[in-house]
Amino acid sequence: MKKHVASEAAAGFCARPRVDGKFITIGGETFYIKGVTYGTFQPGEHGNQFPLAADVEKDFSQMASHGVNAVRTYTVPPRYLLDLAHQHNLKVMVGLPWEQHITFLDERTRIQGIIQRVQEGVQACAHHPAVLCYTIGNEIPAQIVRWYGPKRIERFLHQLFRAVKTVDPEGLVTYVNYPTTEYLSLPFLDFDCFNVYLETEEKLSIYLARLHNLTGDRPLVLAEIGLDSMRNGEEKQAAVLDWQIRTIFGKGCAGTFVFAWTDEWWRGGFEIEDWDFGIVDRQREPKLALEAVQRAFSDAPFATARAVLPKISVIVCSYNGSATIRDTLDGLLKLDYPNYEVIVVNDGSTDQLACIAGEYPFRLISTPNRGLSNARNTGLYAATGEIVAYIDDDAYPDPHWLHYLAYSYLNTNHAGVGGPNLLPGNDGPIAMCVFHAPGGPVHVLTTDEIAEHIPGCNMSFRREVLLEIGGFDPIYRAAGDDVDVCWRVQQQGYTIGFHPSATVWHHRRNSLKAYWKQQQGYGRAEALLEQKWPEKYNGMGHVSWGGRIYGNGVTQPLSLRRSRIFHGVWGSAPFQSVYQPASGLISYLPLMPEWYLLTGFLCFLTFLGLVWSPLLWVLPAFIAAFVIIWIQSGVSAAKARLNVPQTQRLAYWALITALHAIQPMARLYGRLTYGLTPWRKRGPVSYRLSHLFSRRIILTKWSENWRSAEDWLGEVESRLKAFDTRVRSGGEFDAWDLQVSGSLFSSVRGLLTVEEHGGGKQLVRFKCWPTYSAASGSLLIGMLSLCGFAVASQSYVISAVFGLVSVLLLVSFFTGKARALAAFTDAFQQSATEILPEESLPSNDELLTYLPVTAEA
Repeated sequence: MKKHVASEAAAGFCARPRVDGKFITIGGETFYIKGVTYGTFQPGEHGNQFPLAADVEKDFSQMASHGVNAVRTYTVPPRYLLDLAHQHNLKVMVGLPWEQHITFLDERTRIQGIIQRVQEGVQACAHHPAVLCYTIGNEIPAQIVRWYGPKRIERFLHQLFRAVKTVDPEGLVTYVNYPTTEYLSLPFLDFDCFNVYLETEEKLSIYLARLHNLTGDRPLVLAEIGLDSMRNGEEKQAAVLDWQIRTIFGKGCAGTFVFAWTDEWWRGGFEIEDWDFGIVDRQREPKLALEAVQRAFSDAPFATARAVLPKISVIVCSYNGSATIRDTLDGLLKLDYPNYEVIVVNDGSTDQLACIAGEYPFRLISTPNRGLSNARNTGLYAATGEIVAYIDDDAYPDPHWLHYLAYSYLNTNHAGVGGPNLLPGNDGPIAMCVFHAPGGPVHVLTTDEIAEHIPGCNMSFRREVLLEIGGFDPIYRAAGDDVDVCWRVQQQGYTIGFHPSATVWHHRRNSLKAYWKQQQGYGRAEALLEQKWPEKYNGMGHVSWGGRIYGNGVTQPLSLRRSRIFHGVWGSAPFQSVYQPASGLISYLPLMPEWYLLTGFLCFLTFLGLVWSPLLWVLPAFIAAFVIIWIQSGVSAAKARLNVPQTQRLAYWALITALHAIQPMARLYGRLTYGLTPWRKRGPVSYRLSHLFSRRIILTKWSENWRSAEDWLGEVESRLKAFDTRVRSGGEFDAWDLQVSGSLFSSVRGLLTVEEHGGGKQLVRFKCWPTYSAASGSLLIGMLSLCGFAVASQSYVISAVFGLVSVLLLVSFFTGKARALAAFTDAFQQSATEILPEESLPSNDELLTYLPVTAEA
């Protein structure tokens, strides 16, 4: 890296730092920040808060010789400091100081003065080759943020950001936050910085995962870490800094600054003498920490010895992917990992894929076209690595992709690990809009580090675990295989991890037609998944994820409930976070593809109003349903972080809004085509006639072998699932144990009790009764009422329509209830112990003989 920068300078050119995904690059090379803070120092004769040039030169020379490549200043550095930094190949994070510790927003003149001083500071440094970035603030006190409210602070920081960009458009800009105000939303920044002082490795690792999820796709830099050697001793300071640096880089951060270079520290007009955070003392004599920092920086970004890294088999499955697979294979050639193989599986392609893949030193396996899951299994069986990593043929990896995956496997027991997939910068406006549209490959996290789902374009597993579960299910030919395999891995008791810096660059669809076709395919995959995993889906046919969906393009629910910030009593909490109240069902209804069915039904009723005028009252409801779609789409599109000129933002917003609006339609088409409908039937096909009208049934079973109630229920539940029913277990406050949905409008609940009769003998009773939703009852009453009104007004055609709908609702209710009752009956009858007919059960007198006899004195 140093030679690269030096050679550019010698050529009279020095590339500016830029953000590239989760990292900062200079001249196309990743620049891992290995920095120290410098200052503040006692002002000199001219008010300059830095040492003389000769002293700075000595400091910088010593820094460079110990592996430091960046310096953070808290005030604007003089020109000689920047020149000396450049001479020693050091980059400078320039601090732009202002009076953030007071109520600075009360006076317009003060605000203008702050903006002016910030711009003057940038002007003094602009375009200097040593400048890494500018910081427009450092830890605005939590009490000040609480005083004004976060929105005003966020707007002011955005104003400062624009002020810097006005002077130096290509300069990177950040704000240094800290845990007490982590809730500040600053999406306009080029990258995120946090000062974090946590003195246990576990706490730091957990908090870094949280910060990555707050940061999203941008780089995360730790702007201050350290430990006071005066109170803790030099040995502990060195040990703590060693694992802090290694953890920070291992967790995928873009770099860190050690606080501080020297114990010499001036603040608030006084020399600070009761803290010693420096890695050299006031006389610039090295402490033990300097050597520890040098070792850790020399190993960064990866501290793991190359000899112990696991072998990873990278598998690329492709069907007619010749348009993009060169990027994939070129990226795999550039992987910086010592022990990996690449297997390309050609799934019966009819284009030039095989010829292109043959140009690379990778293993090529060609098969007839059998679908994506079969291709993934072909690669799995051919792999020789401990880990198998899958990447799509329209994606290419970050050079350190495998290193970050290996770091997770070496430090956890996860069976699988995934990472984010980002948009390449040159994919064009349509692809950018698709990247910010719904329906893309996203990850679902149950914690900051554990995933419920990782997308197939960037997923990896321990090979032995995939073989244990039988690999990928061949039923999924194009999509859905990644969701299924994640669920099956977790079903076996394993966990799946997520590393925020194990990134791949994933091309999005570059036309609306391709996007529409993709979303139709995803809808078909959802239908296949629901058939295999009915318990994962609700009555409307939507996945009930246990975690939170992360990624771009997630449609936002419409909710009037405001988020709340946990401040602690009197604002005293050291870690203050945003808590978003859970949105109700009403907020999520417009997110569902079935909302379009409702809108279409209202449109149909409005059309009938041309025949029967009272139905024209439905017109406002139809208009409202239609408008809500576009309001929600527009609000969601406004959340997109677009790096485009201000003059183009409206056009991009309009296109992303349109994609949000049409995506559910494409999904709905695919779902309906493959049977995932709200009116789908589940459970046994046959049922008794008595089940149609039964209000309650009680099943009984005599057992000679004792089992717990939990065992009985567990077996009944597993058999219900085998009958292709959607089963839900009762919660802690429910007076029922199991519920089976027979249709959208009806379900049956079951309650089990066990009578103990001594000697391990039991009489098991299972009670089932039907229930129906209030919505279905309201809908039926509404249809019958409209039917009656139409008859009264002699509109017999209209009354026939509503009468037919009412009959269909009743049929759905009764047949769904009957199937659910039949499912309960069959599941209970097929459990381990033979069922006895009611007349064969012991009588009450006989049952009493099994009870223990209590002797009376």
